[in-house]
Formats: sequence, structure tokens, C-alpha cells
Amino acid sequence: MRKILTSSLCLLAVSLLNPLWAKPANTPLKQDYPINPVSFVAVKATDQFWAPRIRINQDITIPIALGHCYNTGRVDNFKKAGKLIPGYFDTQFTFDDTDIYKIIEGAAYSIQMYPNSQLDAQMDSLIEYIRVAQEPDGYLYTARTAGKPGALHEWVGEKRWEKDPDLSHELYNCGHLYEAAVAHYQATGKRNLLDIAIKNADLLVRDFGPGKLAYEPGHQVVEMGLAKMYRVTGKKEYLDLAKFFLDLKGKGHSGEYSQTHKPVIEQDEAVGHAVRANYMYSGMADVAALTGNESYLHAIDKIWENVAGKKLYVTGGVGATGSGEAYGSNYELPNMSAYCETCAAIANVYWNYRLFLLHGESKYYDVLERTLYNGLLSGVSLEGDRFFYPNPLESVGQHSRSAWFGCACCPSNVCRFIPSVPGYVYAQKDEKLYVNLFMQSESELTIQKNPVHITQKTDYPWNGDVTMEITPKKAKAFTLMIRVPGWAKNQPVPSDLYRYVNPKTEPVKLMINGVETPYAIGADGYIALNRKWKKGDKVSLSFPMSVKRVQAHDMVEDDLGKVSLERGPIVYCLEWPDNDEKVLNTVLEDNAPITATAYLPTELKGIVRLEANALSTKKGPNQEIIRVPKTIKAIPFYAWANRGQGEMAVWIPRTVEASKPEPMPTISTKAKVSASTRNRSLNTVNDGFGPAHSNDRKVPFFSLWPKNNATEWIGLTFEQPETVSSAAVYWYDDGPWGGCRIPLWWKIQYKAEDGEWKDVVNTEDYVSKKDVLNTVSFEPVKAQDVRLVFQMPERESCALYEFEVK
Repeated sequence: MRKILTSSLCLLAVSLLNPLWAKPANTPLKQDYPINPVSFVAVKATDQFWAPRIRINQDITIPIALGHCYNTGRVDNFKKAGKLIPGYFDTQFTFDDTDIYKIIEGAAYSIQMYPNSQLDAQMDSLIEYIRVAQEPDGYLYTARTAGKPGALHEWVGEKRWEKDPDLSHELYNCGHLYEAAVAHYQATGKRNLLDIAIKNADLLVRDFGPGKLAYEPGHQVVEMGLAKMYRVTGKKEYLDLAKFFLDLKGKGHSGEYSQTHKPVIEQDEAVGHAVRANYMYSGMADVAALTGNESYLHAIDKIWENVAGKKLYVTGGVGATGSGEAYGSNYELPNMSAYCETCAAIANVYWNYRLFLLHGESKYYDVLERTLYNGLLSGVSLEGDRFFYPNPLESVGQHSRSAWFGCACCPSNVCRFIPSVPGYVYAQKDEKLYVNLFMQSESELTIQKNPVHITQKTDYPWNGDVTMEITPKKAKAFTLMIRVPGWAKNQPVPSDLYRYVNPKTEPVKLMINGVETPYAIGADGYIALNRKWKKGDKVSLSFPMSVKRVQAHDMVEDDLGKVSLERGPIVYCLEWPDNDEKVLNTVLEDNAPITATAYLPTELKGIVRLEANALSTKKGPNQEIIRVPKTIKAIPFYAWANRGQGEMAVWIPRTVEASKPEPMPTISTKAKVSASTRNRSLNTVNDGFGPAHSNDRKVPFFSLWPKNNATEWIGLTFEQPETVSSAAVYWYDDGPWGGCRIPLWWKIQYKAEDGEWKDVVNTEDYVSKKDVLNTVSFEPVKAQDVRLVFQMPERESCALYEFEVK
């Protein structure tokens, strides 16, 4: 077990505005992370990848998010709580307050890179609304303060805090308040939000602790927030309370969902709600660093090994299932039904970053970088105005980004994360400077009291050439620790979960002042260059950027017989606009060469595209598989769903036998689909693909959840009138834990010549069964419109895979 090292106060000039590190000069701490973060404001991105995204975040994403917070009543909740306007709490969720806090946090980061007096003033206005909404003793929770007497939101308890282990989210709101307050104070120097947070945190200290209240946080994040408040104030009671909350786990009643099935120090597998889990692991890392708690460190190390080895998507996403927005079982990594919430990806970055600061090993950045460029970045559109909540790895067109969500945690989390990205480039420990990410940038650092200017010049992630120019104020020795990414060493992830197919050894080239220099990669994954650095010294690296096929562990059932493609840190996918609208029937054989184009500046905001000769497959008249040559084009995964809805796949079959041939056309597959209740997955009901059973997540289905206790219909309009005499439907049913069941009854109707809907005359009984194709024969009718009518249960919804008429 590695020992957590004590460290003295890091240099304020380096750490002042880091989103993790929050430590003013008058509050030296005895112990903290052995490696010090470097502030994001010390690093100015000047590239064509991150710099435009940070600008778009300020110009587009933050204003959109703020607009929705005003339009949806989130801001009004604070005004009502402060008696500035009449009325009661009137939004959907008790955690809606946090969207304001997260946007303030992101805006605070943003104005440090791009000063904006209007945005600064908007923050002050919001903070004033927050101030007047706070109760005299520090309590701040608009769902209660502005709640209608006798008719509070169902998640709000009669007493403060009592429902937090369930759904009230009171402590969750506190956590995001603290993170926003620290960011705002350090970005602007203003105490207006910090004083509100201190007043609230002092209330928590009075209410919670040994011999006092012991309600565990139902949604973790307050632990991280309290650690930041401790750093910025030096109040040890905040740190003690963070640990107290963590140690309550194992005593609650919500089990694995909120990680309360075991005490935190006994946990060794990532389970339950993925965002809650990763926030908790990050909070445990903070407390471990600040207290030297070896038991916490041992637990999160084991949990990390479980995720990196068995539960990490190739995109860096986490959270396999939408049921509970949760981690799945070991090796359960479905593609089309992958949840991979954007918030979980952001939390995954937070957690891996903290583990790096504890241990100093590059493997944590290998996971961080994979998540950052793929499973996280896909959560926001290229224009910065639409968002994914889940980030699936396969689609038949049922997925598209949304302008906003009722539960808007992901857009507001994007707002606060994107402007913080430059803060992940460097880190320091004594005379060591870690170079963890490669980004064209200008940076002003201080190494052992000696100011050092570092310039990175690179077209990363499209080009593997990186040149760093180092200009210290005084010539002085220090160690430059350069991370060699796992993908450059033929190790896509730090486990056997993924591996490259037929990898080739391609050395990383290193030059110092134009002279090729031998080097060794340490066990920590870094090249250590110790020398006396002088003005104008240059270090050049060349990382191999060949296209690589990735193969998953044999236990990952959904990826058997398939490969994914990546180049550098970028994971690729096939999408419909580039591939004749069909990608799920593609076969990419192992011997097919794959080429990378030159950089295409006008395509999808600038990308490198991959191209290869492949096959498409389809069923013939006798169900034989027909192979058709096809040129395929792959784009970065983060860039999909910016050109409309259609098919997409990250994992591509390697053989015809592993492929998904396009079915033979029928009158049903060619029909136009309609429904009493429409959603994005409606086109799946006549795609010709049936499931293996009624809870098969590999096959898309049309769901009406959460609607229930209603009569619904799904209709097929044929290209011309057809004589039909049978119908079949395959129902989805995820009982006993899910929310969908087979219907109470169903029947077939047709539209007669007079325009009226009439029941067919069935010649056998209608049957509703799970795990089988439900068929019915009826007297022949000639019609152009036929529909399936069904009754949903009183408490559950209905869903179906396929509806066919013959």
C-alpha cells in the first residue's frame, strides 16, 4: 500500500484557482494530496480543439442554461423563498437549485479565461437571490422554504434533512453550493457566495455529527464540497463532517443504489447509481488525502481496479444500465442500451484526477483522457446548444440530443466542467512538473520559487507531434515528467478489458533541442527528464498516430466478434450520413486496411476521418446472407448525432457470421409507422429485428414508459392497400424490477373504406406472453392502414420490439 505523503502548503500562484485545490495562504494545512494541481488559469489554451469549445461554453452553453433556469422557474424558486415575488416552489425536482450553483461555478471559471463583465453581473444577481432565499440560521433549500404549506413536494420531509437518505437532496444541494462558492470566491475575490456557503456549512456542523443527526446523504457530493470548504476556510469541522457522512454508509436502507450496502472501507466493487458512486469515490479520495486515512485509500484503489478492469466502456463512459442509472455487473457493457450518463463521465474524470494526485501514476490519466475526449465530450453538441443525458454506443436512430431536460444535471455540469479543462494539463510535486495532457497552450508556472513559462505547440489530438518550449526566469534544474499515453504503448486501458488487435510496436520519439534523445519510461508511465533548464530549451515528442482496432475481453458479450477503432485518444464510430444511412449491417474484416484522412477543418468543426473498404450484409429470399462491398467512413464518437437521427455504431463486426444482416423488405418494414403516443424509438417497431427474449437489451424497442393505465395504439400504413390475415407482436417486459409489462389485452384493427376503424375477426384467441412472438390469425381484410391496440396495466407501462402484419 502506498503511503499518503504529507505536503506543505503549495504555492498559491500555482493553485489558487484550481477547481479541486482551494487553499488560501493564511490557512496552511498539515496534510493534503502529495501532488499539487496547477490552476486552469495558469494554462491558456490556444489550440483549435479546446479553446473554441471553452469559448462556445461561455458564449452559447452558459447563456442557454441560464435562460432555461429563468424560463423554467428555477430562479423564481429563490425569489419566492426570499419573498421577492409571491408564489410557491414550482419546478419538478427538489435538486433544481443545483443547476443555478453549477452554472455559477462554470461562469466563475469561464470569466477567468475570457473576462465578461455582463456574466459577472449576472452571477451577482443570482447570488443576491440565493442570499435572500437563505433562512436566518443558514438553511438553504427552496423546495421547503418556498414550499406550499401543507402541500410540500413529495420528496420533502416534515422535518429538515429526514428524507435526505431518500430523495430530498438537501445535502446534495449543499454540496454544489459549496463547490460554486469556492470557485466564485477564488475567481473573483468576492465573498458574497462564500459567506452564504459558510453560514450553511456551519448549520450542517451544528445539526450533524456524533450524538446529533445521522442522516446519510442520499446523493453524494456534499463530501467533496465540504473538503473544498475546509481548504478555503481552514475549519477542520468541515473535514470531520465530510468523513462522518462517508462513514454513515452501510447503515442506510437504499442498498447498492446509493452505495449504502456496506461501510465505505469494505466496498471493493463499483455498484449502484454511477454519479452518486463516482462522487463518493472522489470524496473518499479528498478525505484520504486530507487525513491520511489508509482504509479509504485501500477501498477506492480496489474499486478503481474493478471499474478499469470490468466496468469501463471503450469511450470512457461508466454506468451500463438505465435501471437506476447504474453500474452493471462485471463485464456487463451493452452498447445500444448503454446509459453512460454525461454526469457520470464528468465524475469519472474527477475521481481519476484525484487518484493521480494521490499516486502519481499515468494509468489514471489514461482513463481520464479516454473519458474526456470521448464519453464526456459527446454529452454536448458541436454548437454547444444541445445535450445528451445518456451516451449510448449504438443507435438505430432513437437517440438525439435535447435542448434541455426536466432533470437538467447534465447540461449544467457541462457548463462548469468545460472551462476547467486546462487545469488538467499540468501538476507539480516539489521539483517535478508533470505534463499529463497535450494541448497547444501558453502557461505561467512557478517551480521552486522560479517562474517558468511553458509553450506547447501541437495539433493534438489529430497529430502526435508536440513541442514544448521551456523558459525559466533563471536557469535551474527540475524534472519534467512527461506522460506517455497508454495508447502509445499498445495498452488502451490499464487492464485486460480491452486490447489492440495485432498491435505493432511504434516507438515514441523524443528530442531535446533538436537532438534525438534516448529515454526510459518509468513504472509510473512517465519519461523523467532531469536537467538544468534554460531559456528557450525545447522538448519535442512524436507519438505514433496509427489507426488501431480494439478488441474487448471475451466476457463482454455484446462486443464478441467485433472491433472498435481509435486513433490517438479518439474513439471512432460509424454514422449513417457517411455510410448510405446503414451501419449496423457492416462487416470490417481484419485484413482490410484503414486509412486516416488529412485534417478536415470544415467537417464537424474539424476532424480526421477514417476510411476502409468493408462489406454490408443483407438477407436474401431464402434467408441466405448476401455480401455487398462498401466503403465505410468513421468519425469521432463525440461528433455523432450532430447531423440528424439515424444509425450509429462504435463496435463493428469482424466477420459475416457476427454481423446483423438487413432483413428482407416486407410490407410491414416498408410501412409508415404512427402511434397514439410518439417518441424517438417509434421506428424500431418495424425494423425487422426480433429479440432473443422479452428483456433483450441488445435489440431496440419502443417504450411508452412511464405512461400507464391507458389504451394505446401503434399503426402501420402500407405503401398500397394489402390483403392481410395475420399479425405478430413481440412484447418487452423487464419485470419484476423494471417498469414495463405485457399488456392486459391487445387486438388488431383495420381502417375500412368508410374511414372507420374496425376490429378484425380473429380465428384464434389473442395471447399475451413473455419471451415468445405473440401471433394471431384473422379473416382476410384488404386495407392500407392496420393498427395494434392494447391496454396497459394500472401501475406499469408497455413496450414492444416488433409489430408485423402479413
